[in-house]
Amino acid sequence: MVSKIFFLALLAYVFTMNADPTKYARTAKELFQKNKMTGLAMLGIGKIGWIEKPIPECGPLDALVRPLAVSPCTSDIHTVWSGAIGDRHDMILGHECVGQIIKVGSLVKNFKVGDKVVVPAITPDWGAEESQRGYPQHSGGMLGGWKFSNFKDGVFSEAIHINEADANLALLPKEIDPEVGAMLSDMVTTGFHGSELADIKIGDTVCVIGIGPVGLMSVAGASLLGASRIFAVGSRPNCVEAAKKYGATDIINYKEGPIEEQILEKTGGKGVDRVVIAGGDVHTFKQAVKMLKPGGAIGNVNYLGEGEYIDIPRTEWGVGMGHKHIHGGLTPGGRIRMEKLANLVVYGKLDPSHLLTHRFKGFEKVEDALLLMKDKPKDLIKPVVRIHYDDEDSLN
Repeated sequence: MVSKIFFLALLAYVFTMNADPTKYARTAKELFQKNKMTGLAMLGIGKIGWIEKPIPECGPLDALVRPLAVSPCTSDIHTVWSGAIGDRHDMILGHECVGQIIKVGSLVKNFKVGDKVVVPAITPDWGAEESQRGYPQHSGGMLGGWKFSNFKDGVFSEAIHINEADANLALLPKEIDPEVGAMLSDMVTTGFHGSELADIKIGDTVCVIGIGPVGLMSVAGASLLGASRIFAVGSRPNCVEAAKKYGATDIINYKEGPIEEQILEKTGGKGVDRVVIAGGDVHTFKQAVKMLKPGGAIGNVNYLGEGEYIDIPRTEWGVGMGHKHIHGGLTPGGRIRMEKLANLVVYGKLDPSHLLTHRFKGFEKVEDALLLMKDKPKDLIKPVVRIHYDDEDSLN
């Protein structure tokens, strides 16, 4: 009898210590009755696991959202397995999401329970000094607008806290599938920001270094901004084909020699007007500077997860006076930007679905999708996980 009681107690202990995600596509009513949420978390550098936490408090300006579609990001991989932003313990991961509102604060005006929304990766504090100066993504300090899976629990959770909901959420248009909509929250906005930082003008010749999902959206952004010739640097066949669909005119395979030499050869020694860095490492800047014309600009949106310094070649940078401008920036967030990006999809100017190569169903599959992103098989561009709920169409 004693051994049986001990076994049952041990079983209960194991259950509480290891949250089971297969049990959690719960209705909103069930979630609030338990008042605890399950999420996939960083337990420490190199470690992930499912944990339970109390549901966050919802302030008067805030909202709580449950995920409908989420996607892991390379930055999640850098965060966990490279320790790129330092150690984190029991921090729920993820920052790419389309969700459904399950609670709103008393002062929220533009959203209600049941609304399907794009959750931006960047959710600034709009009253901060940095926001007033035009850089909301740095509200509260450098990179401070990047809260999810940085210093705040992310979207791989049953309940996601959104600060300043009216300013940070955007309604998902009915024409956009949640899985596609999840690409707006980071991949589209970040890729486009690379093109914005490079200050692409009509007729410019552009090189996009790295054609993973962010780089592919930089190609699309360069095309929409009017670039005439777009060099896309990459080697994976599926990424190359997607780059062509998004507007790349030339493919540069880095396995066939130094990319700056290939660019200079193809441009008759002139180089390009603009460079977007969406992949590579701290040494990639050297290649970008070498291929850039005087007066040109480099836009970097690559997450530099390792290395202490970047390489800038002194001579090719005009010994410091070559008017070769380098801009690195975190994408803006906010409702207006998400609405504008969504309109590009609605009106046929952009199709992010080409990014989605691996689709999963069920909350418990988030871990599989994250590990897939870590392993990066050759046919991968972007995984996405769709989560369905029994009350999804009746929640109000």
